[in-house]
Formats: sequence, C-alpha cells, structure tokens
Amino acid sequence: MPPTLRAAFPVGGTACRLVATTRGRTAARRGDQRQHGTSHRTTRRDTMTIDWQHSMPWSALAGGILVGLATALLLLANGRVAGISGILGGLLRPARGDVAWRGAFLLGLFVAPLAWLAVGAMPPAQIDHSPLLLTVAGLLVGAGTRFGSGCTSGHGVCGIARLSPRSLVATACFMLAGFATVFVTRHVLA
Repeated sequence: MPPTLRAAFPVGGTACRLVATTRGRTAARRGDQRQHGTSHRTTRRDTMTIDWQHSMPWSALAGGILVGLATALLLLANGRVAGISGILGGLLRPARGDVAWRGAFLLGLFVAPLAWLAVGAMPPAQIDHSPLLLTVAGLLVGAGTRFGSGCTSGHGVCGIARLSPRSLVATACFMLAGFATVFVTRHVLA
C-alpha cells in the first residue's frame, strides 16, 4: 500500500483523488455534536486522505494537451469551436454538409474509452447518487448550456483560449455556481 498523506483541506477543497471519504465519520460526529450541543462548523475542519502516488498530474497533463490539440485542430481545420453541446445541437437540426464532422467528433467521444480498454483497465467509477438525481442534474446542465450559449468545453476550453469576454464571464459564472453548490450541499445541508 503506498504511503498516504493526511491533509487538512475542507471537504471538496482540492482536486486530488480521494482515497477515503469522511461522510460516515462526519455523520457520526454530527450525531455526537447534537447530543452535546456543539456545532459541526465551529468544532473543527473535515479532513481527507489523499493518495499522492495515484494523484500525480501526468495523466491530467497528457489529457489537457490532447484536448488542446484536438480543439486547435478543429478550429484551424474547420473553423469550428469544440463545444460539445453545440456540436450535438447541430446534429439535432442538421444543416447540409454539417453532419459528417459532427458525427465523427461525437463518435470519437464514445470510441476513446473503448480504445483505452485495449491498453488497460478503466479507472474505477463510483456514483453516490440516484439515477433520478443524475437525470435532473443532466437536464439542468442541458438547460444551462442553452441559456449560457454554450457548455463548459465551449466556453471553458475554447472561449477562454480565444480570450472571448462572453466565455470569460460564462466560465466565472459556472465555476462560482459549482463552488456554491458544493459548499451548500456539503456544509449547509449535510
């Protein structure tokens, strides 16, 4: 077992992969605090364990480089922005001569994990929420992409790279909304 480091970050306050969750301990501690009349927010910060050996940035760096190259190639070769919601939306109302590249791009999103399986096992995925909640969340994200004129890939990757003011504002808004959602769900409602 690789050595782990115990870090005093607030839950949700780091991008590193978690090895152990604090949900069970937090719930047990909250029950004890209710008995003794103390508040969870004022006693101490939640801690988490980070597996630093498996949280190295090399795979993220390689993925970022590949996304950047694919985005630049699509923009230079087709003059199109690699926003997933816009690419999918364009297939729902196809224009003449616009279907092939959109279909190839979306097919690549499904083929890439299969190609990964040829090299090695997929990383484990753990989903802690109900299918209903995931469906509602997906529909809200879809509505947000329509209201915001693009998705996180279109604004966050392509728009920021082009220094688009609209994308800078959109990215700041969805990042702040994400921070607020994590804070409320983990510290206020938990």
